[in-house]
Amino acid sequence: MADLEELFRWLHRHPELAFEEAGATARVRELLTQAGLAVQDGGLPTGLIAQVEGALPGPTVALRCDMDALPIQEQTGLPYASETPGCMHACGHDFHTAVMTGAALRLQDMRNEIYGRVKILFQPAEEVATGAQRMIDTGLTDADCYIGIHSYPAEDPGWLGIKEGPVMAAIDRFQVTLTGRGCHGAQPHKGTDPIPALAALVSALQTVVSRNADPFAPCLLSVTHVESGSTWNVIPEVALLEGTIRTLNAGDRAMMRRRFHEVTEGTAAAYGVKAAIEWFSGPPAVVNDAALCRLARKVALRCGYRVGRQEDTLGGEDFSLYLDKAPGIFIRVGTGGGYPGHHPRFSVNPAAIAPAADYFAQLAIACGQSSADE
Repeated sequence: MADLEELFRWLHRHPELAFEEAGATARVRELLTQAGLAVQDGGLPTGLIAQVEGALPGPTVALRCDMDALPIQEQTGLPYASETPGCMHACGHDFHTAVMTGAALRLQDMRNEIYGRVKILFQPAEEVATGAQRMIDTGLTDADCYIGIHSYPAEDPGWLGIKEGPVMAAIDRFQVTLTGRGCHGAQPHKGTDPIPALAALVSALQTVVSRNADPFAPCLLSVTHVESGSTWNVIPEVALLEGTIRTLNAGDRAMMRRRFHEVTEGTAAAYGVKAAIEWFSGPPAVVNDAALCRLARKVALRCGYRVGRQEDTLGGEDFSLYLDKAPGIFIRVGTGGGYPGHHPRFSVNPAAIAPAADYFAQLAIACGQSSADE
């Protein structure tokens, strides 16, 4: 059995951004092939798919982890801190990769207990929300259920977060360009100023959540970037606004997009400017299957974990794209550290790795057996 903590420390020292995870891919491939696992890359430059064939007939269960890091300068002071300037594993993907490598190796040793087969998906580029689709496009990721992992720094090792229903939000991004007519700052009547339109639009868009969304349905609209002008005495021609919308169900997602367009176009018309809207649809919400949650809790208690309810969040995850094909579950694993994901001092307690590897291996076997018994 590989030293999983050593693998984790190596991955942490050598972070790689989305679609650049060549070193991590090679390292994991070497460990898995040495153990006799079948490994495929599906033509992807980074990432890989491993498979363990069970001795008993049954379904296909998929375990999924992500491998990419973030463009953040690490400030943890760890002895195995990132050696790549401006890049670090600030979201636990090194932990995810080490855990699922361990799960794959354990499953290889437990082939006689497996019903069907288990695929282990080592996915690139989760942070840019495009890696899952690239994996799916290989045609090698089909399964009867999917199991995902995410670190959770607010709880110590020995804790799992499991919750039925929506656990991550659908992600949409918008950009609006408002175009008026520039002129001298002392002669606004000779132009059409896009800045008042931008200011009004920022305020008006908040009414989409406060007055159009069900108060009991989580919806979020954040304007995160505004930009206009270049100097103090010139009224600019163009103003830019961009941000994100997060929702947990398809109906709210469609409503938010419709009202966004209506409010933007109406506000622009009222101020006499033109609005060009660019809309970028990201992954849908991650929705955990209730039956898989019940099974996951049962296995967790058997493995000695404390089980809590996953936190509510409007963060997003492209793990949801796999769930368009089959049911699945996204599980939080307590990793300690205190600092939240995407923080330069984010860290993971390596003591969480080995128990989590065993848990996900056991859960994959239980999912296969449960399906075979139906």
